[in-house]
Amino acid sequence: MLILSRKLNEKIIINDTIEVSVVEIKGDHVKLGILAPKTVKVYRHEVYEAIQSENRAASKSPSDLGSLADFFTSSSRKSEDD
Repeated sequence: MLILSRKLNEKIIINDTIEVSVVEIKGDHVKLGILAPKTVKVYRHEVYEAIQSENRAASKSPSDLGSLADFFTSSSRKSEDD
């Protein structure tokens, strides 16, 4: 992990495309401004963790692929009968 010290209004640049600047400092809170291309997803860590948790849960939940397979099988039979 790289640790940098920055003062108010100072910035860091990541990979030539992402700019992180210190916007405000109040006590033990620091506000950061992040300028990045729209293709770069930027999340607070707790939001990112929640998204990952939901994705893991969704991938483990049983799906109804059997019914979906039946639907397509019956649809293809109908079109063959026509």
